[in-house]
Amino acid sequence: MKVLLVGGGGREHALAWALSGSPLLSKLWCAPGNPGIAALAECVDIGAEDVDALVAFAQRQAVDLVVAGPEAPLTLGLADACAAAGLRCFGPSAAAAKLEGSKAFTREVATAAGVPGAEWAQFTDPAAARAYVRQKGAPIVVKADGLAAGKGVVVAETVEEAENAIGAIMENRVHGAAGATVLIEECLIGQEVSFFALCDGEVALPMVAAQDHKRVGDGDTGPNTGGMGAYSPPPAFTRDIEAQVMERIIRPTLAEMARRGTPFRGVLFAGLMLTEQGPKLIEFNVRFGDPECQVLMLRLRSDLLAALRAACDGTLQQAELRWSPEAAMVVVMAARGYPGAYRKGSVIEGLEQAAQVPAAQLFQAGTARGENGALVAAGGRVLGVAASGETLQAARDAAYRAVDAVRWPDGFCRRDIGWRAL
Repeated sequence: MKVLLVGGGGREHALAWALSGSPLLSKLWCAPGNPGIAALAECVDIGAEDVDALVAFAQRQAVDLVVAGPEAPLTLGLADACAAAGLRCFGPSAAAAKLEGSKAFTREVATAAGVPGAEWAQFTDPAAARAYVRQKGAPIVVKADGLAAGKGVVVAETVEEAENAIGAIMENRVHGAAGATVLIEECLIGQEVSFFALCDGEVALPMVAAQDHKRVGDGDTGPNTGGMGAYSPPPAFTRDIEAQVMERIIRPTLAEMARRGTPFRGVLFAGLMLTEQGPKLIEFNVRFGDPECQVLMLRLRSDLLAALRAACDGTLQQAELRWSPEAAMVVVMAARGYPGAYRKGSVIEGLEQAAQVPAAQLFQAGTARGENGALVAAGGRVLGVAASGETLQAARDAAYRAVDAVRWPDGFCRRDIGWRAL
C-alpha cells in the first residue's frame, strides 16, 4: 500500500515509525514531515492544512491510504475531500470531527447519548458566563469552545481565576475565534486518563489507555501545555474500567453519531476522569493524542496499517490489535519559555548517543535543519524521548537516561513523568 501521512510533529513521527514496519507498506510519504520522519518517509513540502494540495498529491501518486495526524485538516474536511476524489482516508468527516472542533457539540452529543460527564453550560456573553461562575463557585472549569492547540482549558481554583479566564478567552481572544463561545463545566475530581478506540462508523475496537501530563512544571504546576509527557498503561485503568468506558461512553457516542447521519470513522480519543462514581467524559478528540501516540506505538505489537485500513473499510469486526505487556513512557523536551514565548533556532546535539540507550526511541516534533545541516529547534515541544521496559520504573529510568544524553542547553523537560503511578 502507498500511504500519505499528514502532519509533522511527534505524533506523526511515531505513526511513521509504526507504519514503516508494516508488511503491507510499499511507499510512505509525509506532508510536511520533519527531519526525524525523513529517515522513514519521503517528506513532501505541503502544509497539513492545505487540503486541496494534499488531495491533488494523493491523486497524482495513486495513494491507497491518507492518514490524518492532527485535528485541523480533519475539521477542514480532508476526509470529505478524499472521499470525493475516490481516496481512502483514515479520519472522520468534517461533520464528525466537530467532536473535537466544538466542545459544545461534544456535550450535546454526549448528553443525547446518555454519556456520563460534568454538568455544563455554554455562553456567548461574558457577563452571563461570569454570573454563572459566581452562582456555581469554584473550583470550576472554563473552556474555549473551538480548537486551541490543547491550551484552551483553565481549571480555575477560585471564582476570580475563572472570571479572568473568561475575560482572556472571550474578550481578549487569546485563542482567537475559538473563544467566541465558552463552556463552564463542573470540576470533576479523580485521575485523568486518555483512552483510544478505533472506529469504522459502527464498530469500535478498544486500544489502550495512557496518562498525559498537561501542566508545564513538576508536580503538575504552571500553565497547561499540549502535553509534557505520557505513560502507558496507567495502573488505575483496569480491565473493568475499560469495559465500562466502551459500554457507557464509546459505543453510545458511536451510535448517536450514526443516528445523526455523521458516522464516526477514525480514532476516537476520550479524555476521561476516573471518579468515585465511575469514569466520566471530559472531552473527545478525533485523532491520536500527542504525546500519548508515542507510547501507544511503542506498545503496539500488531500491524497498524492493517488496522487503519480496516477502520476505513468498515471491517474492524475482523481486525486485531495486540499489545505488549511492557510499560512505555515518553518525556517531552521543550524550548525554554514554552508554553509562552520561546526562541527558535537553538542547536540540538547528542541524539545519536540518546538513541543508543537500551529500549529508548526518539521522536522529533518541532525540529528543522539549520543552514549548516545542524538539527535546530523550530517549535515549542521539540523532542519526545521515549522508552519501554518490563516495569514503568524501568521505562522511566531508560527514558531519562536518554534525555540526559541530549545536549540542548535551550531545552527543558519535566523530571517527574509517571509520578502518579510511581
